[in-house]
Amino acid sequence: MTNPLTVHDLTVVYRDKPAIQDVDVSLPAGKLTAIVGPNGAGKSTFLKAILDLMPRVAGTVEIFGKPYQQQRRLVGYVPQRTSVDWDFPTTALDVVTMGTYGKLGWLRRPGKAEYEMARHSLDQVGMADFADRQISQLSGGQQQRVFLARALAQDAELYFMDEPFVGVDALTERAIITLLQALRARGKTVVCVHHDLDSAPEYFDWVMLLNVRLIAAGDFASTFTADNLRKTYGGAMKAAIEHFAHFEKIKG
Repeated sequence: MTNPLTVHDLTVVYRDKPAIQDVDVSLPAGKLTAIVGPNGAGKSTFLKAILDLMPRVAGTVEIFGKPYQQQRRLVGYVPQRTSVDWDFPTTALDVVTMGTYGKLGWLRRPGKAEYEMARHSLDQVGMADFADRQISQLSGGQQQRVFLARALAQDAELYFMDEPFVGVDALTERAIITLLQALRARGKTVVCVHHDLDSAPEYFDWVMLLNVRLIAAGDFASTFTADNLRKTYGGAMKAAIEHFAHFEKIKG
């Protein structure tokens, strides 16, 4: 099976400094992968460069063996909630319906089938009762769930999520975990930027340790080690090692 994501020699420069440098990685299908690393490590930049939301200085990106531009319909994206203009006058249902546009094309408007898909996606994240609510009237956790529903409506094979757990309430966190597990059960591949080292081994199958360069990538048992965390976090090593010790205790 072709890997859902293969990146070779990916380099992004921001303000004359490398934000991502010479990253080579292939991710397995049907797994939940966490991208972790310190602040400023280039985690969000990595996702944006893959999705052509940020220019690449060098490197290639393949989605299921072909360039991203040819495979857009197979990809779903959940951006950071703070990057979205939530004051835009639209309803939760309209936002989720936007997820169907990629398969409709430019000339077709969403119809009954697309709105049914959008409502079903809202129901999957516990937001069916808020379909007609203006997005500006929703709480932060509810807004995040709407964006997750939009990604579901895309019916993608590969999902990228940028810090989906940040700033959400416990109800939304449980909804996200349930959603990730359901996507995995359907054979989908999910790649998340994640900030919490404690929960990463519990929520995800694979991990990418990133700090401008790729430090390591693989399953948690072989990759989430004290040595790799030391290389990834450097000066923030103490906290990282504490997380590793917690992980080792759980494994034991």
